[in-house]
Amino acid sequence: MTRLALGLMWLLHFLPLRRQARIGELFGALLYRFGKERRHVALTNLRLCFPVMDDAERERLVRRHFAAFGRSFVERGLLWWAAPERLRRLVSVEGLEHLDAQVGRPVILLVPHFVALDMGWTRLTLERDMVSIYANQKNLLFNAALLKGRTRFGNSTLLSRQEGTRPAIRAMRAGKSFYYLPDMDYGERDTIFVPFFGVPAATITGLSRLARMADAAVLPVITRMLDDGRGYVVRIGAAWTDFPGESIADDTRRMNTFIESEVQNLPEQYLWLHKRFKTRPPGEKSLY
Repeated sequence: MTRLALGLMWLLHFLPLRRQARIGELFGALLYRFGKERRHVALTNLRLCFPVMDDAERERLVRRHFAAFGRSFVERGLLWWAAPERLRRLVSVEGLEHLDAQVGRPVILLVPHFVALDMGWTRLTLERDMVSIYANQKNLLFNAALLKGRTRFGNSTLLSRQEGTRPAIRAMRAGKSFYYLPDMDYGERDTIFVPFFGVPAATITGLSRLARMADAAVLPVITRMLDDGRGYVVRIGAAWTDFPGESIADDTRRMNTFIESEVQNLPEQYLWLHKRFKTRPPGEKSLY
């Protein structure tokens, strides 16, 4: 089944992006129809984060999210097999000057979990050598395809989560920007409870700790999927000032506040399928 899925992705990557987008949206509609558990997770997340939103509006937003998620899966074939010239045409980059301004200093790219983040990674590896951390997939064949696809260009490095962050720090000091994704619920280890849309969320403190350890600049990166298959835009922001701040807790709150503002700008493309509030403070029952 995995070989068949990979073969289909390979065939689809030859189509114009608009055709792929339509197929991806249809795939997302199927996921919405049959993915009862993930639909429940997404609706629960939206109820927690947007309590004033009515049920009908949440339903419409979740449908749009599934469509964007379906697109991100189908269009991943471009990342794994499309020529560099085609990727440069389809994915524009804004703000490279902010990255250029940090030459000679370790850099952490803060990348929230929007559905197009893989497109951002691949596009940036055409410009710079980078390092990131990934989670091993249970399906070994898909895991191998994922690793091969993400390391096609340049001399970028992928580290498994089991290797920890020290190799990433060494890579930063050697000149590779760290494509860092710290906004998921990874359990209780190395986390504190910080509000995310007003709800206590177990949040890893790595952004602050790594910035302190490596004396690294933090630059936000958001990749936006454009409507109707018109391409993607990777936006690199300016380095955060006064970061790290007075405390790790303050820094972590600042990170969540920033992500909230970006989610409000692009709500259908944030990863609502993830159980962001799975880990609860002592004594609290599950929200899912």
